[in-house]
Amino acid sequence: MTTPSDTLAEAAPAPVRVVLPADPLLGTGEQEVVARLWMRRQTERGWAYLVGLPSYRNLEDGSVEAAEYRVWVRAPEHVRPVGGVDYDHVPTERLAPVPDPAVREAVEERRPSGWVLQKVRARRGPAGTVVHAPDCEEAPPGAPVLDLQRVLDVAEQAHTRLCSLCGAAYELTPLLHGFDHITDSPGS
Repeated sequence: MTTPSDTLAEAAPAPVRVVLPADPLLGTGEQEVVARLWMRRQTERGWAYLVGLPSYRNLEDGSVEAAEYRVWVRAPEHVRPVGGVDYDHVPTERLAPVPDPAVREAVEERRPSGWVLQKVRARRGPAGTVVHAPDCEEAPPGAPVLDLQRVLDVAEQAHTRLCSLCGAAYELTPLLHGFDHITDSPGS
């Protein structure tokens, strides 16, 4: 089996334009820099590209040498192709095909329905509450299971947070605050 690090060692990077963010403190708008595209990875949220940005590094003797800073960026928001470059040779990891929803529902393990609360004592100030899925490893054993409406009422209270380990935050935040805050770009 070929691992991503093996693939990167064998592949030659391709040039790609990376869009750098605007900096209001410096008064600069977005800028583009040509970087090296090492790998592409499809995720559930879209595509991520591993790019190597040109940089410098300091050596122990006080000298400076050219270096590369590798970082994952979102495509197409942060990258643009370089005209005339073929990207077919760039190592690409694709998501496995998603099975038909009826098949997925039949074979997929389901988490128990409902939500449980964990009381958390604070060193200072009032105690807090954490909302968990019933099967979360952080959930208190034997806690009563609440339905969706009751847990949303509790989640709106001050000093309540949603567990990110079991997915409570992922599942309940859109119901509490709407979907606008989780889009990839502002105003989408």
